[in-house]
Amino acid sequence: MTDSAVEIQGRHLKLSNLEKVLYPATGFTKKDVIDYYARIAPVIIPHLAGRALTRKRYPDGVEGEPFFEKNAPKYRPEWIKTAPIWSEGNRRTVHYVVADDLATLVWLANLAALELHPSLALADDITCPTVMVFDLDPGPPANIVQCCQVGFWLREIFEHFGLQSFPKTSGSLQIYVPLHTPTNYEATKMFSHALAQLLEHDHQGLVVSEMKKQARTGKVFVDWSQNDEHKTTVAVYSLRARERPTVSTPVSWEEVERAFKKKNPELLVFEASQVVARVEKQGDLFAPVLELKQRLPDLKVAAAKQPERIEIAAQAAAQAAAQAAPQAAAQAEEPRPPRKVERKKSARKRTAKKKSAKV
Repeated sequence: MTDSAVEIQGRHLKLSNLEKVLYPATGFTKKDVIDYYARIAPVIIPHLAGRALTRKRYPDGVEGEPFFEKNAPKYRPEWIKTAPIWSEGNRRTVHYVVADDLATLVWLANLAALELHPSLALADDITCPTVMVFDLDPGPPANIVQCCQVGFWLREIFEHFGLQSFPKTSGSLQIYVPLHTPTNYEATKMFSHALAQLLEHDHQGLVVSEMKKQARTGKVFVDWSQNDEHKTTVAVYSLRARERPTVSTPVSWEEVERAFKKKNPELLVFEASQVVARVEKQGDLFAPVLELKQRLPDLKVAAAKQPERIEIAAQAAAQAAAQAAPQAAAQAEEPRPPRKVERKKSARKRTAKKKSAKV
C-alpha cells in the first residue's frame, strides 16, 4: 500500500494505505476520499468550524464494521483542536475534535472517517442550537419522492411563520431551519415535535411522527428527535457510507420539485465528483444556514390567530412541555457541569475502536 508524507498549511501529515479500497462497488479508495475532502474543504469547513465533531469511521471500508468516535484519539497531532465537553453519561469530559482547517479535515479522511456528524450547536455554547432540523425517513415502499411531498408541506408551514428552510440529501431528505438567535434544545425539540404531529394529523395517509418502525411502512417518518443535545446530524457535504460514494448534498427547492414531478429519486442522489462540480458552478447552497437569523414563533400565539390548523401544534407543544417538566425538575435537583454530550458508547463499539485505532 502507498504511503505519503505531505505538508498542509504548515502541518505535517503522514498519509497511509492510500490505495485501500473503501467503496468496493466503485473502487473508490482512501486516496479518493482524501482528495474529495480536500477539494470540498472551502465549503464544508465553515459548517464544521467551532462544533464538536463525532466521526463515523470505516477502517475496513463501507462493507466492514464501522464505529462512532467522539473523544479525540491520544495519537492525534498536537495541533488538532479539541473542544472539552462534559459527558453526563460517562461522568467525564470528552474532548471532541474541532475541524477548523484543511489539515484537520485531511487527517480525519486518512483515518477513514467517512461520515462527519457535527453538533447542531457551537462548542462554546453547547446548549444553544443554531439550527433546527427535520430528518424525513421513508418506510418502504415509500422513498425520497414521498419525502419531497412532506418537505413541501413543511416548507409551507415554515413560510406561514415567516421562516426560511433549506433542503439537503442525506440518503433521503433533511430540512434545515437556521436560527442563530437565543434558544435551547427544549424549545426546538418541542416545536419540531409539534409540527411533526400537525403533519401527521393533516396527512395521516403519508406522515407518521412515531418512532416505532412498524408504524412507518409506506409512510414518511418526520424525525423531530434529531433536535437534541445528545444527537448529531450528518454534515452537509459529508460522504455517506453507502454502496457508492454519495454525499449529503444541499439542493434547491426547485430541484426537489423536479424530482417530485418526475417521480425520480435518482435526481436527488449525488456522488463525490458531482458535488465538487456543483460547488464550482453554484457555490454553497447551504451558505445561508451559517448566518441567517430567525426566531421560533410562539405556537400558542399562532393558535389564537389560526385555530383551525395551528391549534393542533399548540396542543402538541403544551403536551411535550408538560411531559418534559418533571424530567427537568429532577435534573435541576442534581448539580452537574453545564455541558453535556451523548451517553457512553457500548462495549462493542469501544472494542471496535481499540481494534481499529489506525488505518
